[in-house]
Amino acid sequence: MNKTFTYFRPMRKRSPAGYLFVMLVNLFYTLLIRLDSPKRNQKRKYHISLCIMFKDEAPYLREWIEYHRMIGVDHFYMYDNNSSDGFEEVLAPYQEEGLITLIPWSRQHAQVDGYEDCIRQFQDESDWIGFIDVDEFLVPIEEESLAPVLDRFCHCPAVLVYWRFFGSGGMLQRDRSRLVIEDFVVASEKLYTKGKCFFNSNYDYLWDHSKNRSMFHMLWTVSHGIPVPPVDIFGHTTVLGRHRVAGTKTIPMQLNHYAVKSLEEHREKNLKGDVYYDHPTHGDEVFFGRDLRCDVPDYRIHKYLSALKLRLNQTD
Repeated sequence: MNKTFTYFRPMRKRSPAGYLFVMLVNLFYTLLIRLDSPKRNQKRKYHISLCIMFKDEAPYLREWIEYHRMIGVDHFYMYDNNSSDGFEEVLAPYQEEGLITLIPWSRQHAQVDGYEDCIRQFQDESDWIGFIDVDEFLVPIEEESLAPVLDRFCHCPAVLVYWRFFGSGGMLQRDRSRLVIEDFVVASEKLYTKGKCFFNSNYDYLWDHSKNRSMFHMLWTVSHGIPVPPVDIFGHTTVLGRHRVAGTKTIPMQLNHYAVKSLEEHREKNLKGDVYYDHPTHGDEVFFGRDLRCDVPDYRIHKYLSALKLRLNQTD
């Protein structure tokens, strides 16, 4: 098991022929991506946008929006999946400002279809569109904002940013007026082998293909008529185990995944249902299983904490 990733079964040992096959496949995709050229090269309204689908997340929306606009997100495409918690009041100022585009999405458990709708409608509006959730926060580590990190991948059709899971820190319940990124600082020691993707709008999305059933995790595009996987934040292609070999390189960016929060919040999330799964996915066994993996402090996101608090105070 390598030194950067966790939460996965140890990779099975391969024969020399197996290793050679993996290397050749990844070399093929690497060359295909490098030899491809953008299908579009136009000036767009936004440089970096985020697309989310949310359901009854009103208490968390403001912190999430203000944080991400602070680190360089220009616009938000927000798909409401039948929320009934008064989210309209939270989002109204942002709508008036033109910062968000709010799209009602009544179809249950159709998150990928919603995200693909975002690409269809808004590909010509934004250079980059990232697909993440309200409990996920992008954290540039080597830079102070998103643009310098993503712009390194201007020649890549899609980029995968890996999760780092955060646990409850022993909280059974908490004061919800406090910030998520301030309260939860105990994390998994290593990155997870999954994450979320950014789509480079200069390229073509791979439509109507089984490879994009979970496109937010592995967003495939098409090059010369051939399906192409994303590269990861380390610049590796992400097939046949290549995404598990990051060594001890400095992490350019991580995706803080506050999937646990307090036990009370976790149970509430399980009751309200999911925008992707049609069955409960946040039982107590999931809470404690993930919590056991989170045993080291991670304060990387706190470099933005004072500025975020100031922003939130100014917009009260």
